[in-house]
Amino acid sequence: MPLRSSPSSSALALLVAVGALAVPSRAWAQACCAGGAAVTPGRLELHEDALVGATMKAAYGLGSYDTGGRFVSTPAGDTEGDFEQDLFAAVRVLRRGQVALLVPLVETQRQDPVDGGHVGGGIGDVNLSGRYDFVLAGESRYVPGVALLAGVTFPTGRAPEQASPPLAVDATGIGAFQANGALAVEQTFGPWLFNATGIVAVRTPRFGEQLAPQVTLLGAAAYTLPSDLAFAFSAAYAFEGDAHASDGTVVPDSSKRSTVLTLSALWPVTDTWRVLGGFYLNPPVGAVGSNQPAAAGLTLTVIRSWS
Repeated sequence: MPLRSSPSSSALALLVAVGALAVPSRAWAQACCAGGAAVTPGRLELHEDALVGATMKAAYGLGSYDTGGRFVSTPAGDTEGDFEQDLFAAVRVLRRGQVALLVPLVETQRQDPVDGGHVGGGIGDVNLSGRYDFVLAGESRYVPGVALLAGVTFPTGRAPEQASPPLAVDATGIGAFQANGALAVEQTFGPWLFNATGIVAVRTPRFGEQLAPQVTLLGAAAYTLPSDLAFAFSAAYAFEGDAHASDGTVVPDSSKRSTVLTLSALWPVTDTWRVLGGFYLNPPVGAVGSNQPAAAGLTLTVIRSWS
């Protein structure tokens, strides 16, 4: 059974961005705050010192990608539902830095004609992350904003090898520590915000197996209306090579690839409350994934902030 994918939680916990000063103040505030929060809801806006929030996710399994990258639909009689509730908080440190904590709760429902239906879950892999912006987006007309990001994901969830048979529905983590480093580049153009981020993750050995480094590439664009309602579209591609056994031999056909497309919208209800909704999809076509499940899902995030 494929490992529960970790890129989404760790990457989104790392991704942060801010706007800057090269465009008129109204458009700058919209693009960098509302638009940026539509891309990564857990980050602090420019005027904020702290925030807490909760995200609810629900996804329906569409199938999986085999080792050759071919998409295979879910067989008749099989179903999978994935659910997650993320609790997160962020606090500002120094003028251009912030630290964030994300705690996921994960549930899975699976059913097949032989084993029937099973439901399980628990706490997932907790992530601690931070960011520092060396250059703010829009601070220079020609130099984009640049931020370094780092994080650690702790193996607080239950690894697939420790899950209960027959369908391992109580697997909630990857079973290894994961260290993440990232470089984010972004710029504002009037009400538009564009972001490009590269993330590299390395994992400790798990159950006698050393996972290969994982690379995630993400691009996003956000547009903010005069009402401060913002819309964003992002595409993320994650890949890793074959794992190695404890004796150094390559584990054949263990490499993974995954593509996620996300469309989201942000509504700033008040100065201190905002709501974000989104739809994400692993495209059910060949060549965009391998050794990973494919799903379509919805997300809803509520955030309370303090200045």
